[in-house]
Amino acid sequence: MTLALNHFSIRTTDLEGTRKFYEAALGLTVGPRPAFPFPGVWLYNGDHADVANAMVHVIGMDLNDPEGLKQYLGDRDVSSLKGSGAVDHIALFATGLEQKLAHLARLGIPVRERTVPSIGLHQLFMDDPSGVVIELNYPAQEKIVLDAKLAGAATPGARV
Repeated sequence: MTLALNHFSIRTTDLEGTRKFYEAALGLTVGPRPAFPFPGVWLYNGDHADVANAMVHVIGMDLNDPEGLKQYLGDRDVSSLKGSGAVDHIALFATGLEQKLAHLARLGIPVRERTVPSIGLHQLFMDDPSGVVIELNYPAQEKIVLDAKLAGAATPGARV
């Protein structure tokens, strides 16, 4: 058997805020979604013609009309929708560390950074509107290059 992550789902009462976060922070785009009996959006990384690119499924909880969602996926207490629950975080491989850091700073999205030298990763952690932790993993070499660039810019008379 071969396994690969297909998508992750976020159940939320803030459908618009969650959609905007994943569009702005990760550059995902809203694409086709089946006509489920509850609100939601599918956010794609790549071509909308390939459903395998629907990376994030946002499930909207309509508190005024919860029956479609209850019948399809089961009932959930709204108080359980904060944070990642038993799932600690969702991690994605990425490239373009310098650009992503600048982009997230412009958006005012706080990040926590860590480097794991033994496996060659530099990590960015951020929280989505529901408190789900998203981890972006970059090649550690990108952090080394960025630090050298920033150190050079801090040196008087240095060219970058």
